[in-house]
Amino acid sequence: MSTTPAPATVPEVTGPAAHRAVRYAKFTIGYNVIEGVIAISAGTVAGAVSLIGFGIDSGIEVAAAVVVLIRLLAEIKGGEPDEAKERRALKFIAITFFALAAYVTVEGVRDLFGGEKPDTSLVGIILTGVSIVIMPWLARAKRKAGLEMNSRLVVADAAETKLCAWLSVSTFAGLLAFALFGWTWLDPVAGFVIAAFAIMEGKEAWEGELVCDDGCEDDKPASADEASSCSDGCK
Repeated sequence: MSTTPAPATVPEVTGPAAHRAVRYAKFTIGYNVIEGVIAISAGTVAGAVSLIGFGIDSGIEVAAAVVVLIRLLAEIKGGEPDEAKERRALKFIAITFFALAAYVTVEGVRDLFGGEKPDTSLVGIILTGVSIVIMPWLARAKRKAGLEMNSRLVVADAAETKLCAWLSVSTFAGLLAFALFGWTWLDPVAGFVIAAFAIMEGKEAWEGELVCDDGCEDDKPASADEASSCSDGCK
């Protein structure tokens, strides 16, 4: 078993790509804080479980982005990140994702069979519509920076942002379709989609993929395709 990573797998943290990655992480935190507050508020007013779940997911994404940002800053400053603390933080984040999945599933089933009818949320439609534009751009920018600096951490974070983009699409579609057609079952179904995403993201956080960077124990350089996931070779 290799005791030190191959040179090609060590992230380049002195170039401009690393500093762009830090800016993207900070933007992720700021944007998701605003997004989460608006979504939860609008979802509570409208009684839309999918929009509330979307907002809670934004809050969880903030916690994950903070872990990534701390790791990046530690690497740029030449310090040694505390892997044990990061993994404990990610396990807590994973549990929160699972709790979110349970919440939106229970509430969705209750609304589906209890006949609860949410109100149309114009704020929610606009918010998720904006996220459909911003999140794919942010995911591509993070991935480009991660590949340039050869960081699996940043590439994995980009994959998380891409999941957020798909979550924005599903929530937007549910809210818009309900506003147009008035189908009461659309909101809980959109909530079930959120639950599925939350389970996926929770599983990745529990397995520590966001901190599997230069600690991955593989002996061969990572290609661009291999860098898209840090699950291979991680112990």
